[in-house]
This record gives sequence, C-alpha cells and structure tokens, in this order.
Amino acid sequence: MKMQSAIEAKLADAFDASILHVENESHKHSVPPNSETHFKVTMVSSAFAGQMKVKRHQAIYKVLAEELEMAGGVHALALHLYSPEEWEASGQVAPASPDCMGGSKADSVSVASGVQNSNGERS
Repeated sequence: MKMQSAIEAKLADAFDASILHVENESHKHSVPPNSETHFKVTMVSSAFAGQMKVKRHQAIYKVLAEELEMAGGVHALALHLYSPEEWEASGQVAPASPDCMGGSKADSVSVASGVQNSNGERS
C-alpha cells in the first residue's frame, strides 16, 4: 500500500479535508495482483466551495503530479470532490465506480460473444 499511503498523505497535507477516502481499485482491472495503479478519491473540503470541477481536479493533479507521471505509477484516478454543502446534498455517498471492461477483460467478452478481432477474424 505504498502508493495509496503516499496519495493519502499528500492530499491530507495539501487540503483541509473533513473527509478523505482513497480506495485502491486496481483489483477491479486487468493488472497484476497487489497493483497500485487505479484509485478512487472521495474528498470533502471547504476549499472546493465555489470552484468548478475542472479547477478541483487540476488542484489534485498538481499535488499528485509525481505519482501520475512516474513509470508504473497511477494509471487511473477517479475523483469525487465536494464542498461540505455538496456532500450533504449528495446524500453523503460518492458514485460507485463502473466495472472495468478494458484489456483482457474486454477480450474475454469479445471471445465469448464471437466478436471479430482487429484482423477481421471471428473469435
């Protein structure tokens, strides 16, 4: 949990968050066991009040630039960023992440359904 711990520490230092939840969702993707490449961040901070979503995301990307740019680092980052008022209005629940259908998982669905591969051959 080295990457997850780094993300949690950096976000906790950079934001005065009343809620900070970092979830490693790598196991839901086509990656080796114990990977730390796909994360979901749910954060509630008064710093987000009056900010557009893109500005909130940019602030997170700036804090986590090293983790996002390093080889073998974070591949995907789902961000659910709320002001306290927005969090209250949301019912205090972040949306669930969709199931991954990329990589070998999509390949297995294509094979099972008989979809043509990139060479035009039936699988």
